Formats: sequence, C-alpha cells, structure tokens
Amino acid sequence: MIKHIFGKLKSSHHEPNGDEINGSRFNGGTVTVNSHSSSSNDLNQGIYGALPGFRDVPITEKQSLFIMKLNMCCVVFDFSDPTKNLREKDIKKQTLLELIDYISSVTSKFNELVVQEMTRMVAANLFRTFPSPNHHNKLIGMYDLEDEEPAMDPAWPHLQIVYELLLRFVASPETDAKLAKRYMDHSFVLKLLDLLDSDDQRERDYLKMVLHRIYGKFMVHRPFIRKAINNIFYRFIFETEKHKGICELLEILGSIINGFGLPLKEEHKLFLVRALIPLHKPKCVSVYHPQFSYCITQFVEKDFKLADTVIRGLLKYWPVINSSKEVLFVGELEEVLEATRAAEFIRCMVPLFRQIGRSLNSSHFQVAERALLLLNNDHIRNLINQNRAVILPIIFPALERNTRGHWNQAVQSLTLNVRKIFSDADQMLFDECLLRFQEDESKEKEMQEKRELTWRHLEDVAAVSRFVSSIAIATATVTVTATATGPTPKGLVGS
Repeated sequence: MIKHIFGKLKSSHHEPNGDEINGSRFNGGTVTVNSHSSSSNDLNQGIYGALPGFRDVPITEKQSLFIMKLNMCCVVFDFSDPTKNLREKDIKKQTLLELIDYISSVTSKFNELVVQEMTRMVAANLFRTFPSPNHHNKLIGMYDLEDEEPAMDPAWPHLQIVYELLLRFVASPETDAKLAKRYMDHSFVLKLLDLLDSDDQRERDYLKMVLHRIYGKFMVHRPFIRKAINNIFYRFIFETEKHKGICELLEILGSIINGFGLPLKEEHKLFLVRALIPLHKPKCVSVYHPQFSYCITQFVEKDFKLADTVIRGLLKYWPVINSSKEVLFVGELEEVLEATRAAEFIRCMVPLFRQIGRSLNSSHFQVAERALLLLNNDHIRNLINQNRAVILPIIFPALERNTRGHWNQAVQSLTLNVRKIFSDADQMLFDECLLRFQEDESKEKEMQEKRELTWRHLEDVAAVSRFVSSIAIATATVTVTATATGPTPKGLVGS
C-alpha cells in the first residue's frame, strides 16, 4: 500500500527528482506555498490530499507512513488571508493531529530518518520571522511591557499542534536522546530560544514546556542552554531592555536552579552575580519579578552563604524615585532574609538597615508600610533582636519621625507597634536611643538656628553694602554732573 501511495505522489509531481512534495517546493528545508507559483495552482487542483490513516496500514509500514505525513506537513500556508487554502489547511490540521496520536501510542524506537524528518518539519513550521512590523521598533525609553497589547498569531491553530507534537516527541520514551541530539542540536535549541521573543503568550508557554523537556532529556545541551539564557539576559539588561520572554526564561531557570547539586559550582554562582542580580536594573522589572524573586530565593536556600551577596546586590540597584519598584524590592528582601542565617546577616546589616530606615520614612505610604511589615516578620525580628545594639540606633530616628509626623495613619499605627516591640525587648537601649535622638535633634535645631542667623547676618551685610554702593554711585554722579556744567575759566573769555 505504501508503494502505491508513493507512486501516486511521484506521478503528481512536476519534477522527477523529488524536490517537491504534494505540489509545494522545498526552500532550505522549509516548504512554502506561494500564491504566484505553480504550487498554488496544484493545491487548487486538489493534489494536496489526505493520506491513509495509521489504522489502515500494516504495522511494518506505519513508520514509513509517519514520515510521509511529516513531509506533507512541511507545507506552510499563509494564514494572513483566512479565506485562502481552507481545504488544504484542514487536511494539514487533521494530519498533525494524527501524528500526535501516533507518537502517543507508538511502542517501538524512532529510527534516525524519523528523527530527521520530525526536526525538519518542526523547523519548517516554527522557525520564522515575527509578523508584527513594530516588534522591535519602539524606542527604549518608551518601552513598557505592562502596556503592551497581547498579540495573537493567526497561524496559531496549526502552530499549537506542531508544538504539542514536538513536546510529545521529546517526552516520548521511544525517542533516543543519543540519536536525537544530532538533529536537535545547538542551532535548533538556539532558534527555539529566539522564538521566546514572540508576541503571542500562548506560543511562549509552549516554548517554555518544550525547552524544559529538552533540558531534562539532553544532558549534553544543558551547559549550552544555560549559557544561551545568560547571553539573552546580558543583551536585555545592558543593551535593549526589550524581550517578551523574560518571564518564561526565569520560570525555566527556576526549575533548573532547583535541580542544582550541592555544593554549588562556581559557574552557577557567577551566573547569579553577573546575570541574575543585574536583572534588578531594568525599569520593567515588575513584569517578571515573581519568577525572578523565586530564582534569587532558590539560590539563597541552596547556599545560605550567598545571602550577603544577594542583599548587597539588591542595595546596589535599589530604586531612588520609583515607589512601586521599591515596594517589590522590600518584598523580595523579606523573602531573602527569611532564608538568611545570623552570620551572613551580620555582614550586611549596617548598610541594609540604613536603607530600611530610608524606606520607613518614605512619603509613599505603601513603601513605608511594607518596610514596617518586614520588621514584624518573626525570623527577621529574631535576627534584629540578636543585633539590636547595632540596628536600633540606625532605624530609631526613622521610627521616631514617623511617630511624630507621617501623614498616613496606618503607617503611624504600624510604627507605634514596632516601637513598642523594641521598647519591650530592651527598655534601657530604647531609652538610650531616645535620649540620643533628642540630643541630636537639639543639636540639629541649634545648627539650624545658627545657619539662619548666619544667613540673616549675610543678608544684612549685603543690604548695607548695597546701600553704601548706591550712595557712592549717587555722589559720583552728582560730582561728574557739577564738573561738566561748571563756569568757564576767565582766561578763556574774549580770546
């Protein structure tokens, strides 16, 4: 039966060398349908037809039929025109669904030809340029991922099935990793990673699952995948600040980091310092922050000694005027501190609580409120209690200023609660801090008064100087005028 089908296909081709499949020409491994070529006419004449089902052929011929169906699905249709090639699109869709069913039910190993044709079909359908004309034409300063309208690829009904087919093929126990790695090589993986910049959220979700499966199945590709993700992050952080798939990449990384063995390799620590921590820098960090925060916390949970590195990295990129970003940073800081041990906490507590003190005094109530809630965390409170002699003098002025004059009632109430916790923990230290604050306040008041007196004195001196200068100018003017209009000398009369 398979020979009979091959014979029919050959008789329908225009060229006997087999460079066309079902009336559509290959171009670098991709079959495209061009409306101006003879291939389109062949499609309209019905050459692109459905092949027999897998149930209709003997077991020995099923893999051959599978390859034929893969070749048939290499034809790529134009989905920008919904009225074009409707019959052929439906045939291709049904064929792709049959391929999925076959992969799910097959019980024998896929041979090399099957792997090769599967890879070629996937490349023909998925590896493409993005259709959006404005995909990367926005100015960096105007770019905001949160304001982007979700884009829907019109070819998604077919793309989804191709992704599902690839996902099942990679996950199938009948796919030999040693054989498949020759065709699903570094170039193939890199093109999949490039597709993560797609505008379509649905495509990025599938790519995330496929790449995760590839990372799990092909151990030989793991270092390359990590390095490629590293490079994407570098380009995003230091060059463009534009990439649609950062969330998905971080989700993949979260699973990868979770599987790291202990002790952590130096390569993984460098990745944290050079690629992950700088992801705090971009303006659009809020878009990917949940996944990002999970990755950072995973590193600290894997190796508690990294807590100091992470906290100092956070402080390095701490926002100055972006309040919503600062709220995210305080939340992330709380998660990191929950996994921090006493020794690492001591190393960074002074610069850390100087920043927390500034956040406590923020005029944005959400920042101040989030910082106060951080101080109420049980684990963090225990760390503070162990080092209260150093920490309380740093943050006490901020607490006292909030109590006396913060505009938000909720912030004032939370501040009083935190103040009471410190007072109950060590009344003597609390009184010392209060006395020192009052002394500093008195000194500051005196300095302010001296400064005002100095300015008043300077203003008086300037006023006197202006007055003296104006008198001198007036006197000089009168003298010059009198000299110019004085009597003519006698010796000059009648001469």
